[in-house]
Amino acid sequence: MNLTGRTVLVTGGTRGVGRALTRRLTGLGAHVVAVGRDPDGLAGLTAEYGDRVSAELLDLSDPGAVDAYSDSLPARHPEVSVVINNAGVQNLSDFLTTDPRDLRPVLRRELAVNLDAVITLSTGLLPHLSRRPSAAIVNIGSGLALIPKASAPVYCAAKSAVRTFTRALRYQCEASAPHVRVIDVTLPLVDTDMTAGRGRGKISAAEAARAVVEGIRHDRTEINVGKARLLPALMRVAPSVGYRALRHG
Repeated sequence: MNLTGRTVLVTGGTRGVGRALTRRLTGLGAHVVAVGRDPDGLAGLTAEYGDRVSAELLDLSDPGAVDAYSDSLPARHPEVSVVINNAGVQNLSDFLTTDPRDLRPVLRRELAVNLDAVITLSTGLLPHLSRRPSAAIVNIGSGLALIPKASAPVYCAAKSAVRTFTRALRYQCEASAPHVRVIDVTLPLVDTDMTAGRGRGKISAAEAARAVVEGIRHDRTEINVGKARLLPALMRVAPSVGYRALRHG
């Protein structure tokens, strides 16, 4: 897939992997519609990239706002042909020491951003994408979809659900719209604001973005980045080793 001249939607485009994706895509000659909820971050994108980026404010934790955005995007950006669902939020949760009434709004927001928004944008934009000569939906996942850790059960569950949803959506597109590629990305631990103070052996956001973009350009349906390439084999051969390794990750 040649990304030059394409219009690409990137959620979570103001920081971390999303910002690195924006940088790499614009460098290839793509126009990026970068979505985020930080006005200052969006203004920074506009200042840095000018008309190569359309920086748009959207709170992905608000299902109504995501519905409206999905419905209106094709009219405002009729050339959009690639959707990268990158935005994510991870909360560390201990269900035995925290009042569940305090946790509910936090966990619902986590599910809204990590799962509901991905499904809404993927399915909501699919009719438009299916009318393009070629298109792609790219869902950014995590190795924690395969091997959960104790401290972030809802994040792990959401990423696991996205992985399953992406595969099932791919089946539908292969049968009825084969020109729409549906791509599942599994990232290892990436050095971003979300992972600050957590874990070791991180890759940079730039490394993650490079691997994602190269995978799209080479028409891969599954992009396993860095150490995440080892996880499927590990879970087939020695799942107990994987579970022990990441249980307290």
